[in-house]
Amino acid sequence: MPRVALPRFIRERARRHPHAVALVEAASGRELTYGALDQQIGRCAAGLVSIGFKPGDVLLMFAPNSPEWPIAALGALAAGGVVSGANPMYAADDLAHQMRDAGARFVFTVPPLLGTVRDAAARARGATLIVLGDVQGETEGAVSFAALLACTDAEPALADDPDARAALPYSSGTTGLAKGVVLTHATIVANICQYNQASDVHAGMVTLAFLPMFHIFGFTVVTLCGLAAGSRIITVPRFEPEPFLKAIATHRVTRLGVVPPVMQFLALHPLIDAFDLSSIEIVGCGAAPLGAALEKRVAERLNCKVMQGFGMTESSGCVAVTHPDRIRAGTSGQLLPGTQARLVDPATGLDVAPGAPGELWFRGPQAFKGYLNQPQATAATITPDGWVRTGDIGTIDADGYLTITDRLKELIKVKGFQVAPAELEALLFTHPQVADAAVIGRADDRAGELPVAYVVARGGLDAEALKAWVAERVVAYKQLGDVVLCEAIPKTAAGKILRRVLRQQDADRAGG
Repeated sequence: MPRVALPRFIRERARRHPHAVALVEAASGRELTYGALDQQIGRCAAGLVSIGFKPGDVLLMFAPNSPEWPIAALGALAAGGVVSGANPMYAADDLAHQMRDAGARFVFTVPPLLGTVRDAAARARGATLIVLGDVQGETEGAVSFAALLACTDAEPALADDPDARAALPYSSGTTGLAKGVVLTHATIVANICQYNQASDVHAGMVTLAFLPMFHIFGFTVVTLCGLAAGSRIITVPRFEPEPFLKAIATHRVTRLGVVPPVMQFLALHPLIDAFDLSSIEIVGCGAAPLGAALEKRVAERLNCKVMQGFGMTESSGCVAVTHPDRIRAGTSGQLLPGTQARLVDPATGLDVAPGAPGELWFRGPQAFKGYLNQPQATAATITPDGWVRTGDIGTIDADGYLTITDRLKELIKVKGFQVAPAELEALLFTHPQVADAAVIGRADDRAGELPVAYVVARGGLDAEALKAWVAERVVAYKQLGDVVLCEAIPKTAAGKILRRVLRQQDADRAGG
């Protein structure tokens, strides 16, 4: 694996084909060549330094996808900084937590989100705001991103320590508060090389970047892997059915990275037939397991190859992937080059028998370095000899194909996003009419899972009113799919929630 910093790695590849198109804004058709990408990364780095950005500083990215998103991120890295992506749907409380925990002194955002950013910054320790675009009167006191790119100062000496911290994506934990996942330049560059080799990403591809770039799937697997290969990246701010399909048809997209809800859309929605999607060659699905039947249905409808992969934030993006010429439906493919895996019995800590299910542990150059400021959580996840416990139960067949069958962790996965039951339970307990509560995941065809709250009420609590109350206080993917009023929450003698029992009760209730 190359031992270089991420900006150098991307820019060296950009210089090989400076006239090729690197990034395109889908709606406007605005294009940026690889030569312009290289130049603007340097200008961004110089501009950041001119406003006080120092090596080790954190630039928090709080904006939807755009061509400028990777430019700002790589510019910060070129200036010796660290990038931390945040969900642009966050409320101020969630954003303030990430700003404080990451120590972010700079925030990249867009005018519609300035109110949330300013509210969060006031709750944190303040920050310099960098705004993409300008709306009269709304960006006062902020730095224009265009002004950074116009900076004429000399570009700072390129930070080139591959073991330096590069990214701090946040991943939910069982404590309910998101944890900063420490990724270095070396772990990300290694994962890009591993993924591109294993899944045959190349310069002729046209990739649609609609998965959010703050998420490790959208950042590493879609955007950085595409740029490293010299592909054309078409950016859309978010998934919306018609703009999504129009972008594919207009820009003749050949490669799609998707999550299970989008697979459902591609398989079943009648709108698909109104657009020419014949350019699509490969659809790669990740973030949550996908059944073989749905995988085959999309392949038949779009007349393309459909493959799966497995990864997590803690793997810099990917652990296993399917090569387009070696697809085995229903599996997550084979381990990336240089990656080792074990399947371990959680009860004994010993490897399971061949073919038996066990908790997946992996080890490789893409493995994260730990959780920021959380040594106990790090020690619980990374073994002394470098194995990362994924918390996912799976099998590996004789040909090395991985199939994820269950989750050891309590996290609920909604549209590829992790939701911690403890976070929602803590919120529910703040409601004056909630005496006790427990949250579990319920299978859902569109979202993968939905959070369901079992609640012991005080007085005449209305379930729908409680759902609405929670919805006002959390981001969309954390909203409750259902509230079930009950007499008691099943618990152990020590007071621990028996989620297994509760899930069975929920299944029996649905079946009855």
